[in-house]
Amino acid sequence: MRFDVWAPDAGEVEVRVDGRAHDMERDPGREGWWCAEAPAGHGSRYAFALDEGPPLPDPRSRRQPDGPDGASAVVDHDVFDWTHDWAGRPLPGAVLYELHVGTFTTAGTFDAAVERLPHLAGLGITHIELMPVCPFPGTHGWGYEGVSLWAVHEPYGGPDGLKRFVDAAHGHGLGVVLDVVHNHLGPSGNYLPRFGPYFTDRHHTPWGDAVNLDAPGSDEVRDFLVGSALAWLRDYRLDGLRLDAVHALVDTRAVHLLEELSTAVDALSASLGRPLFLIAESDRNDPLTTTPRDAGGLGVHAQWNDDFHHCLHTAVTGESAGYYADFAVAPAAALAKVLERVFFHDGTYSGFRGRRHGRPVDRATVPGHRFLAYTQTHDQIGNRATGDRLAATVPPGLLAAAAALVLTSPFTPMLFMGEEWGARTPWQFFTDHGDPELAAAITRGRRREFASHGWNAEDIPDPQDPATRLRSCLDWSEQDGPPHAGLLAWYRRLIALRHAEPALTDPALDAVRVTTGEHTLCLERGPFRVAVNLSPEDAEIPLHDAARAGAPGHGGYEVLASWQPCAVPADSRFLPLPGHCVAVLRERPPGA
Repeated sequence: MRFDVWAPDAGEVEVRVDGRAHDMERDPGREGWWCAEAPAGHGSRYAFALDEGPPLPDPRSRRQPDGPDGASAVVDHDVFDWTHDWAGRPLPGAVLYELHVGTFTTAGTFDAAVERLPHLAGLGITHIELMPVCPFPGTHGWGYEGVSLWAVHEPYGGPDGLKRFVDAAHGHGLGVVLDVVHNHLGPSGNYLPRFGPYFTDRHHTPWGDAVNLDAPGSDEVRDFLVGSALAWLRDYRLDGLRLDAVHALVDTRAVHLLEELSTAVDALSASLGRPLFLIAESDRNDPLTTTPRDAGGLGVHAQWNDDFHHCLHTAVTGESAGYYADFAVAPAAALAKVLERVFFHDGTYSGFRGRRHGRPVDRATVPGHRFLAYTQTHDQIGNRATGDRLAATVPPGLLAAAAALVLTSPFTPMLFMGEEWGARTPWQFFTDHGDPELAAAITRGRRREFASHGWNAEDIPDPQDPATRLRSCLDWSEQDGPPHAGLLAWYRRLIALRHAEPALTDPALDAVRVTTGEHTLCLERGPFRVAVNLSPEDAEIPLHDAARAGAPGHGGYEVLASWQPCAVPADSRFLPLPGHCVAVLRERPPGA
């Protein structure tokens, strides 16, 4: 078979296949590329040696059987026997579920996760969003320190394990989205700089030199990233990709990498005949990220909306430190703004940043499904000092209220694994580095970071301690007892309503209307009202304004779901709600 590698500065290159060395020649048709023919097949081990140096794994390796530092292995994707045909599931109307393979079950493998797929299908989830699965050091980690962007972490099950998971998910009607990291690579096992200018000191990021998107040699680097993205969608039959921290992709070229990537993904979607999509993580609050390319945008299909999370988090927790400060001034009003206008910071002053931030979303033309709404994510839990979930401190009634606002919002809802039953297991930051110096540096850095916020170092979990990962594994037995069983039933009811009622997936942002009190909120979506009491005291929630009370054709409301029993008075203008309660109502047709 043919072996290729990009190594523009090398004087000589050889490929070592199953223990035998083969000289490579410069490819006359591609500048900087080397090629060779050698006997090999599915499973053959190989590595490249540059200028008589040590054997190195292939930057485009499809498999790393012995981890990031070992030899690569040939993968013939045609060998796998897929059992389910799959026409795809588009993003509009979706309910996503963020899942970390290593802690979704104690076993921490794709095959163990497959056993829990009936739970997700029964919950009403449409797409699973897998956290990164590229190879990383050790056995357990978050996955954001991957180094082989075309390969699958072997302890999870390797390439075939991921395929079995995707195939099984499709058999349950579930799409699969993969979180990919293009903005940096892990420090351990990262050999890319030896092959070529994959990084540049023209720009710097929190992780060091930036990925080279605009300096000399960047054509090949961009092709490397786009090619990897397309390979996931094509070879593993994935339905979409979540792009980590795209604001850290420093690109000064006329065509931004995201535009190039979205163009390629749309072309692949047309070729395969099934929907594919990209979801960006971006803190820029710039609607151009998700604006179609023909309208001058980057063409990414959706993005996470942390402003929604921050508003909701402050409303149910009362936290106001750090970046929560701006959102905590008037939490109900902040929630109303993001429900109607997407971004809280849409050109307003951000105290955390010390400057104005963001740009308004055009409510008349931009569909709401381009923005993801959530109460919890791996970032917002795991980057807390002790990885505590909302359920550890927030009463069930407020958890139910937060869930209702996510699942009846005009946005694409996303859950973090275990949220649906109010899991109280923490989700902490953990690593498994074999390099003692690097491991110690990570532990020191983590504890130093939170010491600056007043935490005692001994209270911060050691990322390298195996117990930190074990504490982070879901306890599936929780869901059978109170209050978890009640929360699980609540999530199932809300998701079923969202799937059954077109008004709850209507993407028209300019049709959303919210009224608030100091600690109350009423979300209006067509005939639906979502009444929320964030206070521990009883409250009356206005269901519509006085001008519409008793208007001709108004038939009152029926309660479709409520966290605690409640009844709508005859005049239907106000709904009495107990403290920490939420109710979903639908307007009755006249005469009903």
